[in-house]
Amino acid sequence: MDDSDQRIDAAAGRESGLQRTLSRAQVVMIALGGAIGTGLFAGSSLAIGYAGPAVLISYLIAGFVALVMVLSLSEMAVAHPAAGSFGVYAETYLNPWAGFIVRYTYWMAQVLAIGGEAVAVGIYMSFWFPGSPVWLWSLGFASALLFINSRSVRNFGSLEYWFTSIKVIAIIVFIILGLSAVFGLGQAPVGLHNVVGLPGGFMPHGLKGVWMAVIMGLFSYNGIEVIAVTSGETADPARAIPAALRSMAARLILFYVLALFVVVAFMPWTEVGTTTMTGSPFVKVFAHSGVREAAGVMNFVVITAALSGMNTNIYLCSRMLFSLSRGGYAPAFLGRLNAEGSPVAAILVSGACILVAGAVSRFTPKAYDYLFGIALFGAMTVWIIILLSHLGFRRHHRAADLTVRMPGFPGMQIAGVVLIAAVLVTMGLDKDWQLSWVAGVPWLVLLTGIYWVRRALSRRAGAPAAGAAPPTRP
Repeated sequence: MDDSDQRIDAAAGRESGLQRTLSRAQVVMIALGGAIGTGLFAGSSLAIGYAGPAVLISYLIAGFVALVMVLSLSEMAVAHPAAGSFGVYAETYLNPWAGFIVRYTYWMAQVLAIGGEAVAVGIYMSFWFPGSPVWLWSLGFASALLFINSRSVRNFGSLEYWFTSIKVIAIIVFIILGLSAVFGLGQAPVGLHNVVGLPGGFMPHGLKGVWMAVIMGLFSYNGIEVIAVTSGETADPARAIPAALRSMAARLILFYVLALFVVVAFMPWTEVGTTTMTGSPFVKVFAHSGVREAAGVMNFVVITAALSGMNTNIYLCSRMLFSLSRGGYAPAFLGRLNAEGSPVAAILVSGACILVAGAVSRFTPKAYDYLFGIALFGAMTVWIIILLSHLGFRRHHRAADLTVRMPGFPGMQIAGVVLIAAVLVTMGLDKDWQLSWVAGVPWLVLLTGIYWVRRALSRRAGAPAAGAAPPTRP
């Protein structure tokens, strides 16, 4: 065992006390649910607005990046199961600054993403209750999920299992019915006119439009990293994590691409694509068909999908804050667990910030767009650090000794880093996405300043270095 193994085992030990009660089936469904949320059911309308039918190419490119990231992360998670997951890996295989940055940035990104999901739920509820305040629905649903997450992790796992089951079944049914309509199985075919026959053809906005839609595609896949975070509370991570990986990666890409193909084939992309999120393109497809009852059912499904995303991300937020506390980077009370093994303080602090983010919809109709843009900057920064951490991980471990091995190493990791970096540069140069840089870059500068000030003060006081804090319980 080299020094990196000893450091990471010590980090995992600091995070002890969490209950390992998530089953293999729950981890599989949580992994799927983490990546099937408003990015597909709502945000895809923004991607279609950029690329038209060529959004299918955009989601394949984004899917490749997501696949590389999750394969790399799963390899590390099986070797080192820990609630701090990629924060612990960055601290160990890169440096303590990277571990500090990635955990706080991921926490911030997830807080904003949950706020965006809450806003989306409020918008969806307007389908049934036109004119009702979006912010009121947002805060109400967010509060309910915070209460559920404050209970046992088993409650979270059970709720997420059923949330995910509903939306996965709905996607499968949507794809089957949609393909039947497009190719005329038992009825007159819709055909491919909307895909290739409209003005501008398959790629109406050219390669630029395809590339811009990749931004939305990456956000849609964001959440799959939950696999690594659950490793600290999984009964048998060596078996459950690879099972979740095998069942998720290919299915996600298939679900996304086929579902979006149905959307752009069934109705003109000019009607379903938007520049501001105002509803789900999936609901629009059913409303366009004239069957309002079906649209109502689909609206229920997309609400379930948004709540599922919120539920998973609240879990992720609280575990990151818990990990920061146990690592000595946040107040000690955030690392305490209740009698059921749940980090309630970390959940409540994260929840207060989530409620503030969700309340943004009270002041602007573009709340979802703003929250999404800032959250994406943070998420992409985290993904880059994860891939760099994996490169460091492989320098300390032989491939033959690993239970789960990433294929195509290191070429696929390098390609993933380059693509994500190119997306971040694109966001910085495009006026519609510059807000993410305006908020994201100062955040990284602020965190870096805080890290070095804390480090200097600790050395001057002769205090133990961050990362050496012992686990605390009430």
